[in-house]
Amino acid sequence: MTSPSSEIRSRALFFTAVGAIVMLFLAASSAPSPLYVVYQQMWHFTPTVLTVVFAIYVAGLLGSLLVVGGLSDHVGRRPVLFGAILLESVALVLFLLAGDVVVLSTARFLQGIATGAAISTLGAALVDFEAPHARGRAGVVNSVAPTAGLALGALGTGALVQFGPSPTRFVYALLLAGMGVAAILVALMPETSERRPGAVASLRPVVGVPARLRADVAPVIPVMLASWMLGGLYLSLGPSLAAQIFGMSSHLIGGVVVTLLCGTGAVTAFVLRRTSAVRLLGPAAALLGGGTLVTLVGIWSGQVALGVLGTLVAGVGFGAAALATFGTFARIAAPHERGALFAVAFVLSYLAFSLPAVAAGFASTAFGLRITAEVYAVVIVAVTALALVLRTVQSRRTAPASA
Repeated sequence: MTSPSSEIRSRALFFTAVGAIVMLFLAASSAPSPLYVVYQQMWHFTPTVLTVVFAIYVAGLLGSLLVVGGLSDHVGRRPVLFGAILLESVALVLFLLAGDVVVLSTARFLQGIATGAAISTLGAALVDFEAPHARGRAGVVNSVAPTAGLALGALGTGALVQFGPSPTRFVYALLLAGMGVAAILVALMPETSERRPGAVASLRPVVGVPARLRADVAPVIPVMLASWMLGGLYLSLGPSLAAQIFGMSSHLIGGVVVTLLCGTGAVTAFVLRRTSAVRLLGPAAALLGGGTLVTLVGIWSGQVALGVLGTLVAGVGFGAAALATFGTFARIAAPHERGALFAVAFVLSYLAFSLPAVAAGFASTAFGLRITAEVYAVVIVAVTALALVLRTVQSRRTAPASA
């Protein structure tokens, strides 16, 4: 029989392990971003092809979220995580072997499926392992770990491409080793979700939020959409923007571009971890819109300093938005709703992350990268303005009730 102190230490250990695995999966998902420029040079494909590869990844991810997003609520967290790690490992092997766009696309599609299965399950597992005396910590880690993982994956890959051996191979070998460690951690992890009937029925794609949760979820959506639209721009076309518009040819810069946004977001989410999610919604929208506007001026003028400043400001909004989103979802969901609710959150996030970025890829081939980036930035500013309006309306409606 284990003592209460041993159980507390065990929960803390596995809580940390789950957070690390979240970072690993997201680092793997952003690792190809700095390599896209290298692949373009090697295989001579257009920005349209680049964003198709990006879209294939997101298609796999969204399909996975829709089909298996709530499966761990029925069969347990560990079986779903084992499957995700195995499939991610297969994708990484394909990345190692890739010699053309077809193999690259296949690897990204499988990686999308694996990431979709993993992130919704890991998000629910974090809440499961959260200590009773530290409620809200899961929401913080669900906000910090993904953005930190995206930043580390992009920055690490950029550094390896610039300075390391075999730039299109070595990073995937390192990630494959990390997946082996993740599999061991999951094998040691206790199961936290009891088996429940309805596993097969849960595979039927259903997008929706339980009626009792909708009032809490609705105000979060516009801010979430704006933040992930911005993330999609940086991860798909950010390195190309740095190279073509600001004249930065170093492959490390491609990773730095993503890290400026995502790394700043991760630090912000950690610093603001004790702030109420509701209080963060308005400031997050304002910072996202303001930072994007400054970056837009930088693109117009070709001033690197303005581009960096705008990215840092938007990164603060990016982190605040993630904290507001996942902090809200972790707080309001019952245990049997967590897997499915996080799946819905990620579906909406990745739709905002992918569809505008794919459209931008086609537009950049037809109209040029600069014009495409400018229009994309204007749309993000408009969405954040809408988010601010909706947040203001909600505040006015709730004020009389709390008076």
